[in-house]
Formats: sequence, structure tokens, C-alpha cells
Amino acid sequence: MQQEAVDELIALLDLEPIEVNIFRGLSPDVKVQRVFGGQVAGQALVAAARTVDPAVAVHSMHAYFLRPGDPTVPILFEVDRIRDGRSFTTRRVVAIQHGRAIFNLSASFHVREEGFEHQLPMPDGVPGPAELPDFRTRWAPWAEVLGEAYHRPRPIDTRHVDWDPSDRSSSLPPRQQVWIRADGRLPDDPVLHACVLTYASDMTLLDTARLPHGRSFEDDDVMMASLDHAMWFHRPFRADEWLLYDQDTPSASGARGLARGLIYSASGELVTSVVQEGLIRPLT
Repeated sequence: MQQEAVDELIALLDLEPIEVNIFRGLSPDVKVQRVFGGQVAGQALVAAARTVDPAVAVHSMHAYFLRPGDPTVPILFEVDRIRDGRSFTTRRVVAIQHGRAIFNLSASFHVREEGFEHQLPMPDGVPGPAELPDFRTRWAPWAEVLGEAYHRPRPIDTRHVDWDPSDRSSSLPPRQQVWIRADGRLPDDPVLHACVLTYASDMTLLDTARLPHGRSFEDDDVMMASLDHAMWFHRPFRADEWLLYDQDTPSASGARGLARGLIYSASGELVTSVVQEGLIRPLT
């Protein structure tokens, strides 16, 4: 386990309060061209949650990525307290850099209630994470290609069920399954677990939309970027316990790809649903 990397992620999500409804977040000191989308989304959800009663829990979020984030400067998060109702609380968050909005988020929080229960069942016959190679093992043959991205600590442990990195030259089925968890222990804070899962949910989802098109991570003739991201939190969960991320892609057109994900606990409970559209622009 990489507890130190997980502790750094916790610190990354611990925003600095600047003024009422204004928070500041930093980016990790890594060599990247733009801020990771899951980081901005997770930090924005933290900012929203800091302005609501802890008795209510986030149940949905809808976000748009407007501009690439600059990893060398802080991000300011401005929270608009849209509504405080008896059952639902709504917040809008705008992330700002260099005087311009780079991201916006709408989040809804709900008082716990009892009601009807149903869910799609967890897929059958999925190998458990203990049977699957971790990131370092799976990607070892491509360590030189990945460079610093291979060697840096990774707070999220990802175990792909049915995806071989070398098998990208031909069309693949439009689906992938990945076990994910924080690679260390998290505090007992449901908001933090939701924010860590938001961070992790952006790591593999859009890549699903490339599978039917025979594109490898080594190909540089496709531009990819997240455009929007939506999540619905159905049931309590821990982000430091194994979760199955069952992803598919129903459509790609007009240089955009749509990907969906259902996230299950190891015991089979559907805890979160995710949908994302992203830019997938052929450059040749």
C-alpha cells in the first residue's frame, strides 16, 4: 500500500479557506501540462461540501471542464449557495485561474431518507482484484514510454480486469472493468470518500471510448480531454475498499465520445453511477 501517496491526496483535497465561500487549492508537484480533471472535480466537491450542514450527504454532481488547468498556480473555488431546503441543498462552484473560469460544478446534497430500493446487479464472473496485476506490474514493459508517470507514487490502486495494454491495434469491445481503491487508509469522513471517488472516477472512464477504434496510449494522433462529468451517489461506501468500476461507451460522434460507469462495492451494492463526455478529436 502507498499510504504516503494517499495522505498526499488527502492533503490535496484539504482546501484552504480564503474568505466566506472562497477556497484555494493547489496541484501536486508533477510534470504535467494541465491539471488532472479528477483533481479539480474532487476539490470543487470539497469546496461545496464545506458550505453545507454535515448532516446532509452529496447525492449528485454535474460538472463542465471549460479550460485546461495550469498546474503551476493555485486554483480559487468560489461557492454560490443556491438553495438550503429542508431535504435538499444545492451549491454551484466555479474554479478560477488567471482571472478566468476553468471549471464549474453543480452539486446537490440530500438528507438521508428511507424509500424504495432496487439496483442493476453486479456483473457475474469478474475476477477479484487479488487475481489481477497492479499498475506497476501491468505497465512494466512500457515503463520507459510512460517515464515519470510510471514511477511516481499513485494514491489510487487500479486493477484492470480484461484489458491488455498491448492489445490496442484493433477494435475492442466497447467495455472495460477496473477495480479501484485508495491505496491506503482514509479517515472516516463520508465527504472525503465521495471526493476521493470523484478523483478516481476520471482516471479510466474516457479511455473506454477509444477501445472500439484501435487506438493505443502510444498514439499521438488523437486529442482527448474531458468535457463534462456527472455522478450520482446512491449508497454509502468506502473509497479505501475495493470497488468495481464497470464502464462502457454507447456512442462516439462529432469528435466526442460518451462513456458510462457503474461502481459496485465488493459485496455487490451499486454505490455510484457516472457519465462523462469527452473530446476525442482525430488529428490526421
